[in-house]
Amino acid sequence: MTTKVYDDAQSALEGQLFDGMTIMAGGFGLCGIPENLIAEIKRAGVKGLTVISNNAGVDGFGLGVLLNTKQVKKMISSYVGENKEFERQYLSGELELEFNPQGTLAERCRAGGAGIPGFYTKTGVGTIVADGKEHRDFNGETYILETALRSDLSIVKAWKADAQGNLVFRKTARNFNPDMATAGKFCVAEVEEIVPVGSIPPDNIHLAGIFVNRVIQGKFEKRIEQRTVRKKA
Repeated sequence: MTTKVYDDAQSALEGQLFDGMTIMAGGFGLCGIPENLIAEIKRAGVKGLTVISNNAGVDGFGLGVLLNTKQVKKMISSYVGENKEFERQYLSGELELEFNPQGTLAERCRAGGAGIPGFYTKTGVGTIVADGKEHRDFNGETYILETALRSDLSIVKAWKADAQGNLVFRKTARNFNPDMATAGKFCVAEVEEIVPVGSIPPDNIHLAGIFVNRVIQGKFEKRIEQRTVRKKA
């Protein structure tokens, strides 16, 4: 049986990185982000990247490390409020930014994976999000046309995988990961545990291995973006 399991992030990304490429990176805030693969992209030094992600990590962690090294040319994102370096680069004109409402971003990724070139949505009508986009009326309501997103590479993080690349995500870490995995020409997943083929019940598989090209078992910090605790009594 052919295995999709690789030893580490470097070997899993071998032959897939090049300057000017587009990368989809799963995760929401710091939840469910592919920490090991991001670190390897930094080490590889590829530049001029367009990165599609809900956010850009935080300063010094997650996708924030690629901003620090100036490897990212453009972000296609929804929420960027936790990253001061992102803000600085954008306001100084060093970084291009395509803002998306969060649901629109998720659907653009899902559409890319489903082979749907575009869709109409009411979200953003009457705002700068709608500038330059086709408008069309349906049943007396105005919608705007949003196009699908695809990437040269998708990097995602899951909880479990088997050697065939079938993935299981844990709770909210599921977020953008499955949709982005399907929308990449090539997908690499990092997971917390690799289990024997057949040990994941078919009904429990969140993403079929047909969408995943390579898998690694990673080591994770799992940082908390904003730690909130109760004061002691």
